[in-house]
Amino acid sequence: MASDSEPSRSSLMSTVKAWGTSSMPPMGLATLITALHWRPLQVFPMVFTPLLMFSSYLNVAGFKIDSAGMTAAFSGIYVLLASRRRQISLRNKFNVRGVVRGTAMGLGIANVIAGGYTYATGDRKIEEEERRERDRWGAYSKE
Repeated sequence: MASDSEPSRSSLMSTVKAWGTSSMPPMGLATLITALHWRPLQVFPMVFTPLLMFSSYLNVAGFKIDSAGMTAAFSGIYVLLASRRRQISLRNKFNVRGVVRGTAMGLGIANVIAGGYTYATGDRKIEEEERRERDRWGAYSKE
């Protein structure tokens, strides 16, 4: 019975790690935050949009572990701040804005879990070897 749970556990952890090392979740959350807070403009929540975009850029640049940590931190702060807003009526929870807000908070929670796991279990030496091997912008070439 222990052998049945082992592939399931490794599959779950590999899925969480893949989510944490992807550049799409921070961009998705940044898009939802922009949709929620652009009109009417709410300046404080909009601060998270460029931070999450920068996190996505770091991921594409090859710094996946640092990107995962940054995504987890700013997603968690956004979820905490979004959960402190005043309670809306039951009728207003299920309109389009309420669904987008719920999706943003759910995506933020998923980013916290996956990014935190990736940051905690990441191996920086392997990540640096991958960056050197890929040499995306010629930063490691010896010309």
